[in-house]
Amino acid sequence: MTTIFNWLPDFLKSKWILGLVVLAILGGGYWYLFGRATSTYQFITVTQGSITETVSVTGNTTPTKSVSLGFQNTGTIARVNYGLGDQVGAGAVIAELNTGNLSAALAQARANLAVAQANLAALVAGTRPEQIAIDQSAVTQDQSVLANAISSAYAASDSAVHTSADQFFTNPRNSTAALTFIASDAVLAATVVQERIALEPTLAAWNTQVSSPSFATADPTDAATQAVQNLAQINTFLNDAAAVLSKTQSLSAATLATYQANIASARTSIASSLAALTSAKTVLISAEGALTLAQAGSTPQAIAAQQAQVQQTQAGVANAEANLAGALIIAPISGVITQLDAKVGQLASPGTPLVSIIGNSGFEVDAGVSETDVGKLAVGNTVTMTLDAFPSETFGGTVFYIAPAQTNTQGVISYQIKIAFSKTDRRLKSGLTANIDIQTKSKDNVLILPQYAILQNDIGTFVETLSGKTATISPVTLGIQDQKGNVEVTSGVTLGEQVINIGLKAQ
Repeated sequence: MTTIFNWLPDFLKSKWILGLVVLAILGGGYWYLFGRATSTYQFITVTQGSITETVSVTGNTTPTKSVSLGFQNTGTIARVNYGLGDQVGAGAVIAELNTGNLSAALAQARANLAVAQANLAALVAGTRPEQIAIDQSAVTQDQSVLANAISSAYAASDSAVHTSADQFFTNPRNSTAALTFIASDAVLAATVVQERIALEPTLAAWNTQVSSPSFATADPTDAATQAVQNLAQINTFLNDAAAVLSKTQSLSAATLATYQANIASARTSIASSLAALTSAKTVLISAEGALTLAQAGSTPQAIAAQQAQVQQTQAGVANAEANLAGALIIAPISGVITQLDAKVGQLASPGTPLVSIIGNSGFEVDAGVSETDVGKLAVGNTVTMTLDAFPSETFGGTVFYIAPAQTNTQGVISYQIKIAFSKTDRRLKSGLTANIDIQTKSKDNVLILPQYAILQNDIGTFVETLSGKTATISPVTLGIQDQKGNVEVTSGVTLGEQVINIGLKAQ
């Protein structure tokens, strides 16, 4: 049978030569299996020093103070006093509605309060027969004054509408009334026309009332109430007429100036008439109340009831004042206007934001921290940040707020934190992206190894050391870790001990 031996060259058939070959093969296998155990290792020395744990997140700059504002009442915007980007101070009136009706309501509420207070004072003081006669005379005189005030108010209203306003209307006294010019705001123009049409029957009825022979001798209190409503209606019309005149370019400058001057004069006349009428009505009501109380005499029950009436009218004044305040947009903080959607002639709805202000008190940073990291944070943690807008600069700060409740965004849980800048920087703007490093813990004089020198598995964490020529593993306990890849070792190694660089990172 042919064997491998038969295929060998003749010089290898010698037993000595064949033995040497076998020894060489066995020696190579031994070196391959065991010789590498003596390979040279890289070692890392356990050092001692300081280490700082850091949580890194991304956030955005937001103003420390900002507000969105709107009107509390429905109405037509009469004035806008500032523009987008303007600086405003706290308390500045940014925009206001047409307040004719609200001002009249407040005047009426204050008049009612004055009457109630006067009546209460009269009840407490008591009356004499002589005083009753005086009070009766005062009522008669005040009725005459009020009747004259109503007549004067009608005369002023008739002039304001039929003389001042009707100049720029065609067919102003019937339902086909129309403006003689074209306004850029068609809605406002249509409103003015409808208001003018509605005024004609009001003025006709008012004229009939004040022309009646019995008007001068009748109690004019109810007529005064109606007159106040008429004046409020006319005041609204005149305000809108002034607004619509500012919306036209189809009139010559001279004609427009004449119309505007006439309307301004008419508005002043109506305001004066309203003030005179309200004052006369207040005086009469007070006089009538005083006479009534004088005639009836005062009782404890009457005094208590009148005290309640005073409180009720005081509440009415407060409500009217609140309504008037609700017709204004007032800046609650000093800052810059970043949104301004209010326009003159526009119909405003309650609660609709029209103005936004960013305060002058600077900016802060808002960020979200994962639930795995939020437990590491505490108010007062030091922060370093870089902003994408200023990539070459580092900004300092401090955590001053950690939300007690989570934010759930598409199933991802995070916790909002707020960071205050260490220094004010006028270059900052809202919405800048901030890259944030939060120093949560810092320890000194601890044992430190790089993370790549640590072996971690399901059993625990270990380091590998060399015992003689054999590599062995030893359990270690870890502490905090910094962003440089260093980790604190609290047990399992000693200072200066060398462990094997299992990660083979260059030293």
